Order: sequence, then C-alpha cells, then structure tokens
Amino acid sequence: MLQVKNLSTTFALENETVCAVDKLSFDLPQGKTLGIVGESGSGKSVSALSILRLLPRPMGQSTGEVLVDGKNILDMNPEEMLKIRGNKISMIFQEPMTALNPVHSVGKQLMETFFLHFPEITKADAWNRSLEMLTKVGIPAPDKRMHEYPHQLSGGMRQRVMIAIALSCEPDILIADEPTTALDVTVQAQIIQLMKDLQKKNNMSIIFITHDLGVVAESCDEVLVMYAGRMVEQAPVIELFEKPSHPYTKALMASLPQLSQQRKTQLQTISGLVPSLKELKDGCRFGPRSGFPHDEESLTKRPEIQQITESHRIEWCPICQKALQETSLC
Repeated sequence: MLQVKNLSTTFALENETVCAVDKLSFDLPQGKTLGIVGESGSGKSVSALSILRLLPRPMGQSTGEVLVDGKNILDMNPEEMLKIRGNKISMIFQEPMTALNPVHSVGKQLMETFFLHFPEITKADAWNRSLEMLTKVGIPAPDKRMHEYPHQLSGGMRQRVMIAIALSCEPDILIADEPTTALDVTVQAQIIQLMKDLQKKNNMSIIFITHDLGVVAESCDEVLVMYAGRMVEQAPVIELFEKPSHPYTKALMASLPQLSQQRKTQLQTISGLVPSLKELKDGCRFGPRSGFPHDEESLTKRPEIQQITESHRIEWCPICQKALQETSLC
C-alpha cells in the first residue's frame, strides 16, 4: 500500500541546513498497522508530515521516494496532492487546537471534508454524515457540538473531532500522530477500537505514531523504532518485545514499569537527551547515551542496516552489539 524509500527531510536555517529525517525506509502492507516509536525529537512527526508533503516551504525539503500505488507522492503537483490528502491518505494531527480552525464551527469544518472530496454531495447529506462521524467517535450531543467552536470544547473533544475529520472519507491509509494523548483511558480504548473496526471494514493501513508502548503492543503488527532521525530497529511487534536487539530499544523497554517490581521501585531512565539537529553526527547516534565507550570512527562512520532475521532489521553498530553480547554473557 505504501513504500517509503530513503526519505530524507532537511530544514534550511539562517546559516546552515539540518537533517531531521535521515534515509528512512519502510513498507506498509495493506490492512496492517505499523507503530513508530521513539522519544520526542526523534523525527516521527516530521516523517509523517513529509509523507503528506505538509512541511513549510521552502524551508522544509524532502527527497527520496514515497510510493502509493506505485506513484511517487514527492513528484506530484498540488492538484494531484489534493486528491491524495484526506481521500487516499489521511492524518490525525498531534495538536488539535492548532489543527482546527478557531473561527469556523466544528460542523463547518467536518462538512468541508465532504464538499472537497464529494463535490456532488448535498448540504443535508454532508450534515448527516458529519453527525454520524461525531457519534462514532463518542462525542455526546453531536447536533449541539456541530454549532460550537474549537475553543468551546475540551482537549479530548477536540481530539475526537480531529479523528472524525480524518476518518470521514474512509481513507486507504491513516497516519495517526499521538491520536489518544489527550483522552482518558476509556475513550482511548473506544478510539482504538473504532480505528480497528474501520481498518477491518475497509482493509485500511495505519501508521500509529505514539510514545505509549502499551498501545503499540495492543494495536500494531510491526514496530519501527526511531532515534535522532533514523530507523534503529524494525520488527514484528511480538518479536520486538520479546527480543529487542538495539541498545536504544532495550533502554526503552527497560524504562517501562513492571508488575513484578516492588512498590515505589525507581524507574530506569535513559541518561542524557536526544541530540539537537545541529549536533548530529554520521555515526552511531545513540553511542554517547548508550553507556558503552565509542571510538571516534564509530561516531563518524554511519552504521549499516542489517537483517538479523527475515523480518527483523537493526542499525548495526559493532561496538554496541559487542557490548550487548558481553553484557548478556555476564
């Protein structure tokens, strides 16, 4: 359904150009869900915006290939992209307050989606279908909410409106950028179930961007772990949770609270911070935070991507892998 090949995204600053996504590649089969995880600043949201060509221009530029049905989105003209966005590929944005228009009612923004993609639809039909979508995402009194403005809704309500807009045209591919962040646990479960139902009904493919590894374990078929703009590990969800093979993935897993731990046990953390875009080097980018001593060559020479099984690949840093092996032997 979707193929991303060597996608790189750069931003032009005043005196230099920085790379936010560095040669990202993955395949998204039809009807499957790919989870993308990583700390804030690892390039997850920029990758999603690059796929839909929603980066600010001319500052943000993307190269590589983003293939949908064999056609490269990055080569399409604006008219062709209008047909792709919302209809073929839709996105649930991370910040609903900034994604929704503050001067238009919820109903007008929902109906606009139907008018854009179904030019012959009547106003009454667009209104009824918008009401139906608000009901599906669990918004109470949807007929009343249709007349309200984004500032009159809670954060969770606004997020559900965004989800309703994204799902209204029943897209083939849905990119969900932290879709359940502002929602309580009950509504979160409802939204995830709604996405699963629509996926099953329409054989929809989903890219699920999240920090919540519990949601990933429950909802995704494959997981792609990003760090500092690069893919560091990708595997089927069960294999990744049972046998994480990159030190960053292992560190993420170790930071999760465990039911077997005693109460008030201090959680493990990953020391340091994700490097800024201006500080990125070509070599092992997790090296300085891994706890393993790296020489200058390993920090400046880009690690290769290796297939450790047929469906499991990692960014292979010899120093990290040797240290992990020695640690496991101990």
